[in-house]
Amino acid sequence: MLTTAEPSLPQALQAIKESLAQGRADEARCGVEALLQPASVERLTAASQVFQQLGDFAQMLSCAERASALAPGDVKLQTREIECQIYSGRIDQARLLLGRMERIAWLDGGLLQHVATLYIHAASHAEAHRCYERAAALMAIDAPTLYNLASSCVAMGELERAEQLFNRVIALRPDDFDAYQNRASLRAWSRESNHVDELKAALARLPTDHAGRVALGYALAKEYEDLQEHALSFAALQAAANSRRQRLAYRVEGDVAAMARIRAVFDAKVLSQPRPPATPGDPSLFVLGLPRSGTTLVDRILCSHSRVRSLGEINSLAFALMAQANAPGDKLAMIDRSAQLDFARLGNDYRTALRSYGVDAGLLLNKTPSNYLYLGLIHLALPGARVVHLRRHPLDSCYAMYKTLFRMGYPFSYSLEDLGHYYLAYHRLMAHWRELIRGSFHEIDYELLVQEQEAQSRALVQHCGLPWEDACLQFHSNVAPAATASASQVRRPLYASSVQRWRSYERELAPLADFLRANGVDCD
Repeated sequence: MLTTAEPSLPQALQAIKESLAQGRADEARCGVEALLQPASVERLTAASQVFQQLGDFAQMLSCAERASALAPGDVKLQTREIECQIYSGRIDQARLLLGRMERIAWLDGGLLQHVATLYIHAASHAEAHRCYERAAALMAIDAPTLYNLASSCVAMGELERAEQLFNRVIALRPDDFDAYQNRASLRAWSRESNHVDELKAALARLPTDHAGRVALGYALAKEYEDLQEHALSFAALQAAANSRRQRLAYRVEGDVAAMARIRAVFDAKVLSQPRPPATPGDPSLFVLGLPRSGTTLVDRILCSHSRVRSLGEINSLAFALMAQANAPGDKLAMIDRSAQLDFARLGNDYRTALRSYGVDAGLLLNKTPSNYLYLGLIHLALPGARVVHLRRHPLDSCYAMYKTLFRMGYPFSYSLEDLGHYYLAYHRLMAHWRELIRGSFHEIDYELLVQEQEAQSRALVQHCGLPWEDACLQFHSNVAPAATASASQVRRPLYASSVQRWRSYERELAPLADFLRANGVDCD
C-alpha cells in the first residue's frame, strides 16, 4: 500500500509562508500546528516565529520555552526565549534569564556583549554597562569591544571617558567610521580643538561610493557647524545624507498613506465610544513627538522628579498592540484591525508590561517618539495615562532630523523631500488628534520651554498630577541613563542655541520651507 510522505520542514514552512502572504491566517495556523508533530528544537523554533507573525504571543513564547528546554545550553535558543519574553511584556522574566546568562558568560567577552544587547532591549542600561565593562576587561585591545563600551558610556553620561575610548578605537582601527561620527557628537568643538583636518583626510582616502563616507560626512558636518562654517557644514551633510538615502529601499509614500489611514480609521465615531474606566494609580506616562523635537529633554525634566522613572524608548505599547492586531496583511490592514481591539485588554497588557520592568515609581515614562501615531489607542485604552506632546518649529524640527545619523529607524530623515512629505503627514495627524481628543494630551513648544524653563516645567509636572520639586530644574544633574541621539546634550544645563538654528541654512532649506508653506504649515 502506498502512503503519501509527510512534507519536509522546509516544504511545510514554505506552505505556511504562502498562506500568510495570501492572508489565510486559519490555514497558516493549521499548518504550524501540524508542524509540531513531532515537536523538535528546529520545529518549535520555526513555529515560534510563525506564531509571532500571527500575533499569538502566548504560543510564540510557549514554543520558544519548549525549544530552549530541549537544548538548555544553546545560546541562540536562550536568546530567542528572552526576545519572546520581551515581546510578551514579561520583562521581569527576561531579566531573570539574562542574569543567568550573564553569570555563565562572565569569562566570555563576546557572549557578554550579546547579553548586554539583550539587556538594552529590556531597558536595563546599567546592567548592559556592567557587561560591556567586563567584556572590555577581557578584551582590552579589541576595537569593537571598546566601541561598545564607549557607546554605553555615552548612555551612562560618562562623556569624557567615551571620547577617550572612541579615540582608542580609531587608533586601533582607523576604518571604524562610526567611531568618528559618535566622537563628533559628544561635545561642541572649537577652533583650537577639532578633527576637521583628520576627517577631511579620511574622506579623501575613500572612493566616492564607499559606505564609510556617510558616517565621516555626518561627523564633518557636525564639527563644521560647531565652528560656524555653515556652508561647508551643509555641503558635507547633504553629501552624506544623499549617500545614506541611496542605500535605502524606503518610500515615504508608505508612511504618508499609513498616517492618512490612521486619521480615516480613528474618526469621531471610534474615538467617542465608551472607554474602560481609568485605573487608579495608572503608571502610564508618555512623552512623544518627532525625533529631535525635545522629547529627551522633557523626559529628563520629568524623571528628575522623585515619583517618576523613565524606561526610555520602549516598545511595550507596540507589542501590546501586535498581540491583538498582528495578522497577515500589510500596515494598512493592521491599522484597520487596531480600531476594533479589546481596548480594556490593551490597556491592561500595557500596564502589566510597564510593571514587569521592576521599577518602583508612581509614573513610568515611555519616551518612544513615534507613539504619536497611537494617540487614538492611548485615548481609548489608557484613559488614566498622562501624555505630553513636543512641538518644535517645522524647519528646526526637520533640520534637526536631517543632520542626525540614526542607527535605526526614521528612514525619511535622509532627504529633504522625504522630510517635507513626512512632516506634512505628521502635521495633519496631530491636527486630527487635537480636533477630536484635545483633552487627552498636553502640548509644549520646545522654544517656550527654552525661554521659560521654570514656568513650562511646572506646567509639565502639574499635568502629571505631581507636586513641584526643584530637582526638575536641575535635569542635567540626573545620573539616569539616556540612550538617545540627545544623550550628550541633556547632560548640560538648558541652552538656547538650537532655537532658530535653521536660519543659518535658510537658503539651503528654502525648497523645504516653500513646500511646507504651500501646504498650510506655518514656517514663519
